[in-house]
Amino acid sequence: MTDVALETFERLFGPEFGHGKAFDLDKLRAALRALDDPQRKLPPVIHVAGTNGKGSTIAFMRAIAEAAGLKVHAFTKPHLFALRERFVVAGVEADDDALIAATERIHAVAPTLTQFDAQVAAAFRLFNDTPADLVLLETGMGGRDDSTNVIEAPVATVFTPISLDHQDALGAGITEIAAHKAGIIKRSVPVFVGRQPEAARTVVEAEAERLNAPLYRLGVEWDAYVNAGRLVVQTEMRALDLPLPALHGAHQIDNAGLACATLMHVLDISDDAFAVGVQSARWPGRMQPLTRGAFSAPIRAVGGELWVDGGHNADGASALARALRKMDDKRPVHTIAIIGMRARKDADAFVGALAGAVDEIIAVPLSEAHVAPGMLVAIADAMGVAARAAPSLAAAMQNAAQLPAPRVLVCGSFLLAAEALAAES
Repeated sequence: MTDVALETFERLFGPEFGHGKAFDLDKLRAALRALDDPQRKLPPVIHVAGTNGKGSTIAFMRAIAEAAGLKVHAFTKPHLFALRERFVVAGVEADDDALIAATERIHAVAPTLTQFDAQVAAAFRLFNDTPADLVLLETGMGGRDDSTNVIEAPVATVFTPISLDHQDALGAGITEIAAHKAGIIKRSVPVFVGRQPEAARTVVEAEAERLNAPLYRLGVEWDAYVNAGRLVVQTEMRALDLPLPALHGAHQIDNAGLACATLMHVLDISDDAFAVGVQSARWPGRMQPLTRGAFSAPIRAVGGELWVDGGHNADGASALARALRKMDDKRPVHTIAIIGMRARKDADAFVGALAGAVDEIIAVPLSEAHVAPGMLVAIADAMGVAARAAPSLAAAMQNAAQLPAPRVLVCGSFLLAAEALAAES
């Protein structure tokens, strides 16, 4: 199906990916002024930065707020099938026609914006035109110089785990990357911090202290953990006893806890709404089991199971590895990772983080610039993991289905995850 909104953005503003470009928000601010500054007329905004878990955390916050009867705008990335998925307007995915109209209006006043700048401006235009109670805003890359950081007065800033990714634009190490992301912190605005490596946590804490922004950190001012098959989220003032999330993986406990800790501070929400939201939150392509469609049928036919995840960096692979090991503790089976990765990603780090949790890797190409399957095989071989290449995802699935009852994980890119999900449906 043609993605008419994406085609419009690409025709008017060029390709989205501009990693390595000079950061400059002046053009976007000028464009927003010409549009009557829609970003200054929004409902309360929660601004979310991090490397992994941003989308899942926003999914939990959205589901909880909607369970409480609130209308929610959300801007997230990436999308799986169509650009309009990034724009949720009062709980409903944006209409292509409305998105195109907003895009054309933005181009009329600011034709030289980057595509992501234009997407952010379009989100603010759409959100400004429809009443809602809350805006959930995900950074694109970094934070300090990210297009979303034209928001001047959020009600909270939120940090999911920070790790290595986009080093070409944000810096080679965790400290530099965290410094970019900490740039969304605003003076006196509360900061909610999920699980972090020490170097990242130190940077975020120092910036919050400099700006007199109250800190709420996992394991300090709040906590989230599993007890007797329930999710417990506890702050200094309140404790929630909730059902476990439907989203799979131990990392989703942290994401759900971060969402709850933030909303407990920002909004007046009942325990029942928290319970419904945590259990009902969905975020496709994140450790998602495929159990009923045509794509998973060959694996199911031999008693196996199929999972899909768009994770594409070392931290994401580590979370996948933990999830796979926990599954293997319950049902030890031959585990296969079918991996395809964009060319700009760190394949060595991703494969290295996943290697100890899989028995075999099948490397495949993507529909866009990608790491050659032969290169992925060489990386896996060097790490002592059995590996082979396949010409396509379909061929890799056929290979995996030759084994009895395998556990198969499709991962490494949202492009590959989308391909698997489209084939399943």
